[in-house]
Amino acid sequence: MKAVSALALIALSLTLAACGKSEEGAKPSGDPVAAVAAPAGTSWSQTVAQTPEGYYLMGNPSAKIKLVEYGSYTCSHCKDFTAEASEEIKKIVDTGKMSFEFRTYVRDPIDLTTALLAQCGGKDIYYPLSEQFFANQAAMFEKVQGNETAFQGVEKLPPAQRPGAIAQIAGLVEYAQQRGIAADQAKQCLADTGAAERLAKGVEAANSQYQIQGTPSFLINGVLVDNVANWASLQPKLKEAGL
Repeated sequence: MKAVSALALIALSLTLAACGKSEEGAKPSGDPVAAVAAPAGTSWSQTVAQTPEGYYLMGNPSAKIKLVEYGSYTCSHCKDFTAEASEEIKKIVDTGKMSFEFRTYVRDPIDLTTALLAQCGGKDIYYPLSEQFFANQAAMFEKVQGNETAFQGVEKLPPAQRPGAIAQIAGLVEYAQQRGIAADQAKQCLADTGAAERLAKGVEAANSQYQIQGTPSFLINGVLVDNVANWASLQPKLKEAGL
């Protein structure tokens, strides 16, 4: 599927993937991993770099354990995972044993809109902003439900204009402004069809390589782990990998 076609699919579909299901994968295992100190004056959880694919990797880039989450900003299970696990993940990342990478698995137009805004401020605020967007999930849905007629009219707009219209309906532009994203900057990011196409390609790549069935889904050292949708079920898998 070409990128433009994938973008159109994301713009129109409300159910690209289920929320809360995980595909089976091999069980990663490994010897205990030693801690690695961050460079002087820094911490690993505050060390974020953009990957060649356009995602953001938090932590020691040479960490022996590499945790990747495929998640959606409109997935309630992803919201719950972020609330319960974010601080724990940062503590582990600070040991230098593990890196963490959140990859947006876009499921619907609201998800696409939020993802464009989350990456709008770049690597330094990507993770704090993502956490705040998850915390705002219920309020965002409430605003959309209260403007149902306007939301239904979005599909009549050209695809490049839809994220901006959705962001206004959902109150996301104002929410992002309060967290350091200027209105003009947000408008530019929301109209960035290249960024939207990269997100679409990311979904295609995830489906092709890992057969992602739902969100959240997790990779440990490149292997999709099975039956994991919360922190309690992920922790034992990380211990098996060497934590």
